[in-house]
Amino acid sequence: MKSKAGTDTEFFRTEKIPKILLQIAPPVMLAQLIQAMYNIVDSFFVGKYSESALTALSVIYPLQLIIIALAVGTGVGVNTYMARLYAQKMPGQAEETAGTGTLLALGTWFIFAIFSIFCMRPYVLTSANTPEAIESAVIYGQIVCIGSIGAFLEGNWTKVHQSRGNMHRPMVAQTVGALTNIVLDPILIFGLGPVPELGVAGAAYATVCGQVAAAVITSFGGVGRLPERTKMPLYIKQIYWFGYASIIMQALFTVYIVILNAILAGFSDSAVTVLGLYYKMQTFFFIPLMGLQTCIVPVLSFNYATKSYARCREIMRDSYGFSLCVYAGRCDAASFFFPVAAAPGFFQRAVRSSRSEKLHSLSSGSSFIPAVFSLMTPVFFQAIGNGKISLFLSVMRQICCLIPIFWLLSLIDLRFTWFAFPISEVLVGVTGIVLYYKEIKRDFDKGAT
Repeated sequence: MKSKAGTDTEFFRTEKIPKILLQIAPPVMLAQLIQAMYNIVDSFFVGKYSESALTALSVIYPLQLIIIALAVGTGVGVNTYMARLYAQKMPGQAEETAGTGTLLALGTWFIFAIFSIFCMRPYVLTSANTPEAIESAVIYGQIVCIGSIGAFLEGNWTKVHQSRGNMHRPMVAQTVGALTNIVLDPILIFGLGPVPELGVAGAAYATVCGQVAAAVITSFGGVGRLPERTKMPLYIKQIYWFGYASIIMQALFTVYIVILNAILAGFSDSAVTVLGLYYKMQTFFFIPLMGLQTCIVPVLSFNYATKSYARCREIMRDSYGFSLCVYAGRCDAASFFFPVAAAPGFFQRAVRSSRSEKLHSLSSGSSFIPAVFSLMTPVFFQAIGNGKISLFLSVMRQICCLIPIFWLLSLIDLRFTWFAFPISEVLVGVTGIVLYYKEIKRDFDKGAT
């Protein structure tokens, strides 16, 4: 099946699962690797400029996660619905879904940008204490939020391409965006040649430029076409039906980071900075898992729409197996390299000053294997249209488990708060597997093909 956009998704139905994953996963993982490296390099340059600027990045990080939640979450809805329409041989409606997603991305960006203008300073005051950190965070936050139009559009258009099995254009876009950001960071932060020194504002402008560059590349073939006005509400309803769980899951991620920042702010600004850097470093090690999450959504959705339930089970089995093999060998590596060897100098000093380096490394490595189940299983439910269970698992992981455990451990000692992460992953991972097997027993075994 090939549409006007050059879509060829029939291999989702016929090709062997390992071959599909090997075909579509590497470009996604490469793009995410470059993105993760950018996060580390970005923190390095900002940390070289000043410690208050580095704290500003950690304070604004939750707002950037909200951007991701709205942009990628809506894109997931577009992705899932388009994959189903392609499976049902309705490419015209799929293209109209893409067009509706573009309109939603623009509208969501406008509302978020206006809201951030008025709420930036009150938000920053909840997570920063020193005047320097507060001012740096306000400046950085306003620039990246108002200029986030590129992030919203790229988040939608990337998912449009992925729904068609095209992982290469998003890879090129994210690579170019990250490299643009990396190149501009030192130029704009420190001021090189005729460019004046902009400090933390320069880091924000570099981020915005990278996002716009990525959006331009994904715009080719990603914009789609708008449906008739009378049909628009139906498309919007379907997009958010398949995407609401992803939006809320990402938003909850922001909520719990804000709460953890508030807990850590009671110790010091350095503790807040360490948490922000922890998530950026964690992203680096979770690349294989996040890449698989991205890839299996359209494949699962396509096969579920064609009632190929046994194939859906095979997709999950292979995904679990691949992830476990990868992370079984990465725990020791994480304990050795993470966070000290790859972290910026300030991160090393901050972790060591809290006397938690060894505990932090241990908890980071021990989080990998249970995270395979706590992160991959919600994607399964999301892809088959059961957003309620996907949302339940995410709320359990990010709100019901992590926050109370983190707070209780902080009462003992700041060093022990890191153990909240592996404990939460284990609890949610076990729950997710139980619900997964109930689902396939109740529904899939009735008519497996």
